[in-house]
Amino acid sequence: MELDIDWALRWLALAAEAMAEHREELIELDRPIGDSDHGENMDRGFRAVTEKLADTVPENPGAALKLTAMTLMSKVGGAAGPLYGTAFLRAATALGDTPEIDAATLAAALQAARDGIVARGKAESGDKTMVDAWTPAIEAAAGAASDGGDVRKVLQAAAEAAEAGAVATDPMLARKGRASYLGERSIGHRDPGAVSSALILRAAAKAAE
Repeated sequence: MELDIDWALRWLALAAEAMAEHREELIELDRPIGDSDHGENMDRGFRAVTEKLADTVPENPGAALKLTAMTLMSKVGGAAGPLYGTAFLRAATALGDTPEIDAATLAAALQAARDGIVARGKAESGDKTMVDAWTPAIEAAAGAASDGGDVRKVLQAAAEAAEAGAVATDPMLARKGRASYLGERSIGHRDPGAVSSALILRAAAKAAE
């Protein structure tokens, strides 16, 4: 099984649904350690992506992710817009114009997305950011691909690892972003960016089912 443009469009549609459904949850997660706007920003950004895709159907998955990147950069406020925009843009670049994505290419695109987030945000694992969802996700994806798993197994592994990574931010001391200003008061709160990352990767897995 390989992934094509139909999968990419389903992924983005499901991601938009997830952001709308979890909008209030993300706002509440962001309230004690951020600006309380992560849920609103992510919902607005992916609604804009949906609107763009209603007007323009990209030819391949890479083009769909590039459109998403440009839209999120222009519509999502705060740090999330540049970070997610860079992630989708790096993934799009890794995919190029290929019409179908196999497991190895998928794992490489996810790695490129994570590397883009790290390059843009300068965060590392353990800093209590979305990197703490993305790093275990790409490690799990690479492992599934190297074990001969198909694209569905790669995405399932990535989604499960991202969800566990988001939960693991609860006891962390924030060392990057606005939450870092709180010092030890950031401990005990889940990072909203890690949660939205897990939602996006879970949407990708659902789209491949």
